[in-house]
Amino acid sequence: MSYEIGARVRLVKDVQVTDGDPAAGTGLPGPLFLAEGLQGVVTAAVREAGGSGPDHLAMFEEQIRGVRLDGHASALIDGLRQQIVQSGRSGTGGGVRFRYGVRFENGFVLHGVEEDWLSGT
Repeated sequence: MSYEIGARVRLVKDVQVTDGDPAAGTGLPGPLFLAEGLQGVVTAAVREAGGSGPDHLAMFEEQIRGVRLDGHASALIDGLRQQIVQSGRSGTGGGVRFRYGVRFENGFVLHGVEEDWLSGT
C-alpha cells in the first residue's frame, strides 16, 4: 500500500534512528529508536525501482573488495554477481518499493522510512 503526501500513518515496529554503538567510556547513550505505534504525517514519498537487489549486490561487492582472484575464481564471482542481479529483478526482491519522509507527532522528521514499517491510521 502506498501512502499519499499528507496521509496519517503509524509505525508498526520500532525504528532505529541513530548508530547502535554507544561511545566507549564517555557516558553517551546508545541507539535512539522511534517506538512502534508512534503516529505521524507523510511529508515526502520516493519511488524506488529494483527492490533489494542493489543492496545485496553492494554488500557482496564490499565483501570481495581487494581480494586477488585467479581466472577461474573470477569467473565464479562474475557468475555470482549475475545471480544477485537476476534475483533483484524477479521474485520477492524485485519490483517497486516506496520510502517516505514522515513528520512524527513527537517532532521527529525521518526520511527513508520503508513502506512495510508503516500502516494507515
